[in-house]
Formats: sequence, C-alpha cells, structure tokens
Amino acid sequence: MLTLVLVVVLVALVFEFINGFHDTANSIATVVATKVLSPGQAVVLAAGTNLIGAFWGTAVAKTIASGLIDTHVVDVTSQVILCALAGGITWNLITWWLGLPASSSHALVGGLCGAALAAAHNNWHALIWSQPAVEWTKSKGLLWKVVVPMVSSPIAGFLLGLLILSLLYAIIFALSRAGGALSRGARPRWVNAFFGKAQLVSAAYMGFAHGTNDAQKTMGVIALTLFGAQAAGTLDNLPAWLAFLHPSGGEQDIAGWIIATCALVMAAGTAAGGWRIIRTLGHKMVKLHPIDGFAAETASATILVTAAHFGMPVSTTHSISTAIMGVGFAKNPRALKLTVIERIVWAWILTIPAAGGIAYLFLKLFEVLGWA
Repeated sequence: MLTLVLVVVLVALVFEFINGFHDTANSIATVVATKVLSPGQAVVLAAGTNLIGAFWGTAVAKTIASGLIDTHVVDVTSQVILCALAGGITWNLITWWLGLPASSSHALVGGLCGAALAAAHNNWHALIWSQPAVEWTKSKGLLWKVVVPMVSSPIAGFLLGLLILSLLYAIIFALSRAGGALSRGARPRWVNAFFGKAQLVSAAYMGFAHGTNDAQKTMGVIALTLFGAQAAGTLDNLPAWLAFLHPSGGEQDIAGWIIATCALVMAAGTAAGGWRIIRTLGHKMVKLHPIDGFAAETASATILVTAAHFGMPVSTTHSISTAIMGVGFAKNPRALKLTVIERIVWAWILTIPAAGGIAYLFLKLFEVLGWA
C-alpha cells in the first residue's frame, strides 16, 4: 500500500507537470502573440513567476483536500486519487493535442468527482454539493467553490478585459485631444512602445496569479492522498527516510515539502512549453497588440488572485480566454472569430463530465481487475 501512495504522489506530480505546459501556455500566450517577448523569454518569465505564486497561500489546496468530497461517505483511497488523476491527465492530453485551451482545474475536479462517485457505488452524497456559511466566501462544496466561479469568472474576465481596454482607449483619446506635448502620448508608435514595456509587468502578474491558483490544486490532491493514507494506517511505522510523508497537521495544513515540490514541478512543466494552445489563444481568436495583451493579462490575473484568496479553484483558461474575448470585443465586435470561440466553449462544457467519466471508468476497471 505504501508503494501505491508513492505512485499516486508521482502521478500527481505528472499532472502538475502537464498543467505547467497546458495551462501556463494560456498565461503567456498574449505576451508571445504581441511579440513583446520571444517564446523562450516568456517561458522563463512564466516559470519564475509561477514558482513565486505557488508559495503565496494554500486556500485553494485546502478546498481540493477537504471541500469537495465527503470522506464520511466514501473512503478516498490511493486508488481513487490515482483514477481521478488519470481522468484529468487523459482529458488534458486530448485537449492539448487538439489545441483546445480546456481547464486543467476542472479536469482535476471532474476526475475527483467521477472517481469518488464510482468508489461510492453511485451514491451522490459522496460529493459535497453545498455547505453554505454565514460568510459566503467560507462556504464549501461544488456549488460555491466550482460551479459559481465557473460561471462568474468567464463573465468577469470578459467584462474586465472590455472595461480595462475601454478605459485605456479613453485615456489615449483624451491625450490626443489635449494637444501639445501630451498628444505625442497618443501616437501609435508611443502607445506600442509604452505598453510593450508595461506588458512585461502584466505578464509577470499573470504568471504569478497562475501559480497562486493552479499550483495549489495538486498540493491539495497530494495532501488528500496522505490524509487518507494516514487514516488507513498506511503511514504507520514508516522508515526514517520517508518520515516526510506524514501530513504536517490536520486538514488545515499543507506540508512545506508539498508546496515546494509542486511549485518546482509546475515551473519545470512551464519550461516545456505549450505552443499549440498559445497559437489558439494568441493568434486565432483576435489579433493582439501590446495594449490589448496588457489589458487581457491584467484582467485575468486580477480574477485569479482574487479567487485564490477565497480558495476557489478557478480556471486560468477561462479567465484569460474570456479576457481576450472582452479585449477583442472592445476593439471591434466583428474581429472575434466565433468558430474558434465555439470550440473553446464546447471544451469548457465537456471538461468536468468528460474527465469525470474517464475517472469513473478507470476505477470500475480497477475493481474488475481486483486493484480496488
């Protein structure tokens, strides 16, 4: 059983690595598309800022570890976690191959739900649907931590991207009307030069925000695995060199080694790149200039950082994609390529049920083979 726990931790880190080149591609697509940074430079920036962001709190990790699956109804064994990860990884690879910016966050959530449901023999009470609190930000369950953000974050991304770019355009228009030295600030060359530099800041902000949210999801999975193994007695009498596997406390604590390992693995995954998705986001939806990239990255990063503060595993994909759509709409509603957007939306709709279905089938296969 201990070997299985170690295998699950390893597979979780594989998921984190895949998340690095899958979702981080979303976070750096705009800065590459605007030609402010080369792909190599963008990857280095994203890897570094992801690493920093991953150490910035553990609220999302705690949601994954204790806020979605009712461990009183179903035993979250290593096999359950392994099948959940297999479902998420499989769907991530399918969408990556197709160049679709689907959500790794929702693939992981779907995988957890599907595997837990299979382990509970279709008892839907295994899933924590809603546990409201006096302060809604402290509510638990899929409704508050997944469904509400899944709907609201794309809307917020679109509106915030639209608002930020509209404000920037208004400032540039005011400068052009001011005359004299101020009017030079509205010239296209100056605007591109200024926002080319400003986008370095917004791209770093975006990478940091991605780390604050996405890196924590795998932290939560590893913590959930270790809590389950500890409850089952698997971690009793560990050899000294594996003593680090013991959780640092209750479910409110995420061990330091988990945080550091996930941060480093995600940074390594980022370095591997994800150019298929960058091409979809950065080039196929709408033509971007530095001012557009700045607006989209600032909008998306703000949503991610806010969600991470409240422990919501929000999709980087959703926030940056819709921010780009909002920016494109502000530029010219007709400039948006609706066929590409339609493919992306379908990937969003299918991710949780698809990853959940795959994880469900994996666990049923394990049961047939006598592995679970």
